[in-house]
Amino acid sequence: MKSYYKINEISHLYNIGKDSLRYYEELGMLNPKRDTNGYRLYSIQDIWKLNNIKDLRNLNMPMDAIKDYLENKTIKNTLDLLDEEITTINEKLDQLKVQRSKITSRIKTLQEDVAEKNTEIIHEIDIDERKVIVLNDSFNSDEEADFLIKKLHKKHEDKLYLLGNNYVGATISIDKIKGKIYNAYTSVFFILENDDKSFDKVIPKGKYLSLSYRGSYEKKGKFIPLMIEYAENKGYTVVSDLIELYKIDVHETSITDEFLTELQLQVTNGQHDEQ
Repeated sequence: MKSYYKINEISHLYNIGKDSLRYYEELGMLNPKRDTNGYRLYSIQDIWKLNNIKDLRNLNMPMDAIKDYLENKTIKNTLDLLDEEITTINEKLDQLKVQRSKITSRIKTLQEDVAEKNTEIIHEIDIDERKVIVLNDSFNSDEEADFLIKKLHKKHEDKLYLLGNNYVGATISIDKIKGKIYNAYTSVFFILENDDKSFDKVIPKGKYLSLSYRGSYEKKGKFIPLMIEYAENKGYTVVSDLIELYKIDVHETSITDEFLTELQLQVTNGQHDEQ
């Protein structure tokens, strides 16, 4: 077995760039000798250290911590180091489990949305309260909506996944709707999990008129008047801005005909409320 190896041999053997080897030398972690021509010669001790460095780098340990460990190696320090890495790994596993749960749930809801058949029909449904994070702003186009959604997502990227299970929505001014203006948006929002404690507001529970449709958002100009007419014929009072939920949108598909949007309008029955 050779006592010394040149930098080309070490670089090839460990698939480590020469610059990295020189950097480890600058940090004092490797101490190659020089031959008569000035070429670096790495000893078995250097190779042993390099094995340690590679293993610890695979654990994402910072270089200063690796250097400190190599200079102060004891059984206690080794056990402490391994305990710290187990803790870090367990934290990452917990994060991955949460993310996997969200993605799995989104797969389920997306499959259900794709299979939705009862579109372009008004339904009366009871919905529990929903916790949301919201960005209040006035806008009038889909492009502005997408920009604000990205802005809201950026602000809360620690808890939101655009491909996760958070439904995205917007609100449209009911006063403007009464004036036959159907693109006067007042906010964008993400619906959170029920147990989430960091939310901006709660969309109240109650009776909602619901209508889902596929295709371009421009089609809402056809369906919103039908929902208003339905509420009037039933003697219902509209009590909030209209909610537009983007169940399938540009984040899942670039094919407009595959979009699935749900319109929700909260209503009350005046006669029932008086009882």
